[in-house]
Amino acid sequence: MTEDREDTTHPTMTESPAVEAAPAPAKDSTTAEEAGARASARRRRGPGPFALIALPGLVASTGVVAFLALTGRLDTALTSDPGSAQPAVSNVDGSFVPWLRRATADCAGVSPALLAAHIDQLSGWQDDSASLSGRGIARFTDAGWKTWGRDDDGNGSSSPHDAVDAIMALGRQDCSLAEKVTALRTKGAVNGDVADLTLAAYAAGVDEVGRAGKVPVAARAFVAGVRKRLPRYDALVRQNPERDSGPLSGALLRPPVTVLTVTSPFGSRTHPLTKVTKLHTGVDFGAPQGAQVSAARGGRVEFAGMTSAYGYRVVIDHGTIDGKRLETTYSHLSVLQVSAGQSVSAGAPVGLVGSTGLSTGPHLHFEVLLDGQYTDPEAWLANGG
Repeated sequence: MTEDREDTTHPTMTESPAVEAAPAPAKDSTTAEEAGARASARRRRGPGPFALIALPGLVASTGVVAFLALTGRLDTALTSDPGSAQPAVSNVDGSFVPWLRRATADCAGVSPALLAAHIDQLSGWQDDSASLSGRGIARFTDAGWKTWGRDDDGNGSSSPHDAVDAIMALGRQDCSLAEKVTALRTKGAVNGDVADLTLAAYAAGVDEVGRAGKVPVAARAFVAGVRKRLPRYDALVRQNPERDSGPLSGALLRPPVTVLTVTSPFGSRTHPLTKVTKLHTGVDFGAPQGAQVSAARGGRVEFAGMTSAYGYRVVIDHGTIDGKRLETTYSHLSVLQVSAGQSVSAGAPVGLVGSTGLSTGPHLHFEVLLDGQYTDPEAWLANGG
């Protein structure tokens, strides 16, 4: 039986149509016309509780959704998980990529980007010493660190609070797990992607993966969380490879700015903003705001856009020389003058000097990469300029 909303809201004033139509009792002098007038007044009463309480909230929430959709933030708002570590690529720059590569160099199934996403899932790349689940960015327990920890950066101490040591230690642990789940898969005991099975073994244990024969239910949320973070670290690794040797024959470079005033050379240094000591992957050339930045050699623009640490950044692929791929990068620009996929010649304008990203003032951060590894740009420029 369907009830009238208004009558249900005001039960003391409920009257059925039959009662309204029936003759009034002798002791009630109310006429049928008066009863009809009162009923009409009730029907004309102002907005009920729904309109006064729920409707404004509905209008407000609709406005918020419209705003998020227009600004491109709707997907983020819908998929955010307050209970998980939030992605924090801005806390990671290219100087960690060589260690991520080294940690996974001999590890089938675990890539540098996957290891970085794993760390993000664990801690958001935040070294929270007050964490109850473990210490450092990889959240190692004392027992876990005793098994996997080393002094990988050679600074005289082994600590889970040392980012490089933590990256290498988690890499060793993940690679060990990858070997175990690969062996199970080879035997036909489990099915699935090695990377997913490795993450599941980390979260739930190798035995649990073996019993389930796949990613167990208990580990699915963890695996999904790492996978969600993976694309942004794939991009980070592509843009920031690692260090190797010097220039090749016939691969000398033109100066990217008119005057080569070195304000910070290639090599280990303490970052002026983050205060973290690590590899400075290029050379900083001091130059005024808006000064012209030019391509050091002809090639194809591989990347041109905004990044969290390097601000506006351009990466140029110069092709292979003596069988090795050569790339240069131009960072902290104020303006981009090229786009991805564009071909440029040596000396062509690529952007203007600026101070975008993690920067203390206008300058050009210039890098040279050989086969995806950082090299000292000054050796290339000294011979060519």
